[in-house]
Amino acid sequence: MEKLTIRSVTSNDVGQLQEIGRTTFSETFSASNTEENMEMYLTEGFSNAKLLEELNNETSQFYFALIEDKVVGYLKINFGASQTELKDEKALEIERIYVLKEWHGQKVGQFLYEKAIEIASQKKTAYVWLGVWEENPRAIRFYKKNGFVEFDKHIFKLGDEEQTDIMMKLQL
Repeated sequence: MEKLTIRSVTSNDVGQLQEIGRTTFSETFSASNTEENMEMYLTEGFSNAKLLEELNNETSQFYFALIEDKVVGYLKINFGASQTELKDEKALEIERIYVLKEWHGQKVGQFLYEKAIEIASQKKTAYVWLGVWEENPRAIRFYKKNGFVEFDKHIFKLGDEEQTDIMMKLQL
């Protein structure tokens, strides 16, 4: 495989972030959701304004996975009050790890995951947590393989539908 690198995403990258975000979310969830709900989520969740707000938040960070100069995946992590649920100062949330479908099975997701764990260790967090859709067995297997255990559930709203996410945690 070509050389895989990671770099921080800045507000100058909002267009690329929007494109990779919409593409990977669509590839992952379109088959299991209505077109209307997908369109609503993609429009709201990946608007320029929302992404710029997230990029300018000091307690959220985005990273691109690149092969040569092509963005093939991305990571979003949150600390403190930016976390979607727990808001624990001793924790890091992995909010998103998404990889273009054509790069699945090439260790891109693992590379991004390892970046999140490296940052969590540098920040001396006690644990890393995340939410994963209960109907995404590929992602659940990935996190279990990396030592995560289920500890709770929460609701994720996609358009007008409420879906259940399994909350998983890894003690560091």
